[in-house]
Amino acid sequence: MRGNARHPLPSQASPFWRPEWGEALRPADPEDREAKPAKVVHRKAARVGLLAHCGTGNLGDEASVAAVLQHIKSRWPGTSLSGLSMDPEDTALRHGIPCFAMRQTVFPFEREWSSASKPARSLSCTGKLKELLRKTGPLFGAAKEIRKFGLVSVVQFMREVLFLGRSLILTCKLDLLVICGGGQLLDWGGPWAFPYTLFKWVLLAKCGRAKCVFLNSGAGPLDKSLSRWFARRALSMADYISLRDHASGETLRKIGFRGNMSVVADVVWGLRLPEGLVPKWTEPKGALVIGIAPMAYGDPSRYWVNDNPAYRRLIESLADFSGRMLVRGHQIRLFSSDIWFDSQAIADLEAAIRREHPVISEGRLAREPVSDIAGMLRALSRVDCYVTCRFHGVILASLLNVPTLALAPHPKVTTLMNDMGLSDYCMDIARCDADEMTSRFDRLVDSRGEVKARIRRHVEQCRNLLAAQFDELFQDDAKNIFPKNRSLDAE
Repeated sequence: MRGNARHPLPSQASPFWRPEWGEALRPADPEDREAKPAKVVHRKAARVGLLAHCGTGNLGDEASVAAVLQHIKSRWPGTSLSGLSMDPEDTALRHGIPCFAMRQTVFPFEREWSSASKPARSLSCTGKLKELLRKTGPLFGAAKEIRKFGLVSVVQFMREVLFLGRSLILTCKLDLLVICGGGQLLDWGGPWAFPYTLFKWVLLAKCGRAKCVFLNSGAGPLDKSLSRWFARRALSMADYISLRDHASGETLRKIGFRGNMSVVADVVWGLRLPEGLVPKWTEPKGALVIGIAPMAYGDPSRYWVNDNPAYRRLIESLADFSGRMLVRGHQIRLFSSDIWFDSQAIADLEAAIRREHPVISEGRLAREPVSDIAGMLRALSRVDCYVTCRFHGVILASLLNVPTLALAPHPKVTTLMNDMGLSDYCMDIARCDADEMTSRFDRLVDSRGEVKARIRRHVEQCRNLLAAQFDELFQDDAKNIFPKNRSLDAE
């Protein structure tokens, strides 16, 4: 196994390597390349499509795309790049590349989620008729099911066939399809959401003779049997698979995938900071500026699990914690890496803090106007500590060496904090309260020097691993578009 001083490669001792998942990432050996020739794709002629479930206001997903774009452009300048996203218009504006819809319909994420308080809408004639029919009880239910499995299903099927035809034309123009990082392999929304979307695009890409890469993906949960089938089929057709953590690999093994996988790191660790922003190496003196990012956890208006008591409990706990920090003389800044989905939670938290602490909150409590990745990073550069429920909120803060207190709504956040050696500063979002938050926060502040040193080492390690991976996948001579380091047989 060979590397270089600038980008050391993972060894068998590395936490990012496990033998049962296949080889660790390594440079392609010239002799191996001659013995196993692959199709040649010159970088000047390469046409690369980037697929990600972005366009939803989640800046972690946007940062995944941005990081992949940065790495590819720096190695293959002039490459033709295009995107596939949930909202192609938003993605094109954010990343400056042509973009296409990954599904036949585009949900209006910004319109539905960004407004903190929406005026009540008057019912249309159709709406009034629906309200009247609902009063008929079983009759309305029967009519709804007939419509769902009758006319609507037929129309949706025909639309999907047309969409697949248009999508095939698009994939025939690609040399490479890259599924960009983030939590792509999960069944949020059911089997016909993420799992089917990945399956159909990988299948279409292979029909168009493009190569497919799952790049630093996260996996789980995959609870439905159909979701698992879609995931296994998509992975079995891929030419290269890397994951962001061991837990994702274990999830894929549990659903029956048997192909080789490399464990590297989440791609956002490799994001280049905007000019003028640098990590914080010194410790603040005196009062702190604390960033807090509430989440719409359980919010019945948008979260996929309707648990209003859990949502109210989270907001009340964060408000209580914030009040304690204000009493100590600290400042509070409210902002999240999910700018639309969590907007109502931010509004509710601000209202709760001001209601309980109307005097001391004046001048020391504020919302940060975050709308893009650069704005998120600037907001993080102005805080000394960050309390977040978001996986990529932790990573983005760490890139600036800002210590984080994590409230985990998903095992991926717990895994991330464990991998960083900072599990003591991670809590289950469903069980945390103001007392526990305060206790852990105090320990975090007391150990800031050690915590910052750990963050710095972890960031450097992940950046080296990612740089080595991209150096290998997108070699400057482009003799091979990427190495064949895995079996195509998934079962």
